[in-house]
Amino acid sequence: MLSVRVASRSVLAQDIIGLELVDLAGGLLPAYEPGAHIDVHLPGGCIRQYSLAGDARQTRHYEIAVLREVESRGGSVAAHERVREGDILLISAPRNRFPLMAASCSLLFAGGIGITPLLSMARALHAQGAALQLHYSCREPARMAYRDELQALLPPEQLYLYFDQAEPPDRAGHPDIPAIVGSVDRDVQVYICGPAGYIDWVRGQVAEAGVVESRVRYERFALGAADRPMLTDEDVAFEVELASTGEVFEIPADESITSALDRQGVYIPVSCEEGICGTCLTGVCAGTPDHRDTYLTDEEHEANDQFTPCVSRALTPRLVLDL
Repeated sequence: MLSVRVASRSVLAQDIIGLELVDLAGGLLPAYEPGAHIDVHLPGGCIRQYSLAGDARQTRHYEIAVLREVESRGGSVAAHERVREGDILLISAPRNRFPLMAASCSLLFAGGIGITPLLSMARALHAQGAALQLHYSCREPARMAYRDELQALLPPEQLYLYFDQAEPPDRAGHPDIPAIVGSVDRDVQVYICGPAGYIDWVRGQVAEAGVVESRVRYERFALGAADRPMLTDEDVAFEVELASTGEVFEIPADESITSALDRQGVYIPVSCEEGICGTCLTGVCAGTPDHRDTYLTDEEHEANDQFTPCVSRALTPRLVLDL
């Protein structure tokens, strides 16, 4: 974990603030690749993940953007109402589950606050002179973060803006994805970030346009209601053992591992509680997890040496955790 100072706070768009974070001693922060995110410990005890939107070639500071969520669980409200310039925050080192891949052309699709990791990617691709198109959709111009910066960075043939309400010369509605895919080389790589519904729509459109799944990468900030892991009547109780002490705790059929352990005095940091962020990622020493997350890859699931206890459970009567 790293302690950083909020060097500046700015308003990026309606309901979106930008925070610039610097090392307390004025040194460099850990290097990262475009698409990376950090955990931020906010006032009140919330831990939330924010993509790094800055230029990955420099680490004098990190840039993050925070949308004030209508149905906030406390994180975005804490950032908007309690974080001020000069404050000290605790953050994690950068992690990246959404890296850039080699391709003849990159298509970036951003919905709303999903622009943050894609901005870092666009900066990197532009600096490399690589072929790219950024398609950025938003409800209205007032809510579009980084608009001026993107228009200064990318030429018109690489930047396409869309609003629910048209504002010439911008485009109304949604991008014509079949036409976009048809205009580029088949060796294209697609990146998507935004609300769950937007991600699912773009994924469906690029699949129908002939882009194979292996060339489509996406990052979710939250799951849609239908995709959230839920406890069911078929779930059963099981035990969790701590490898460090040998203590054994019962996990009821109707309670998550993180909740049950926290209630019994064993704290595992959590954030999304949907299995998408990796904050609670925990090693497994013995037993077989019932993976219910979307954070780990299929190969990582098959290894069964780590899991996300906020949503995952057990396929064996006991799990021995690396705690």
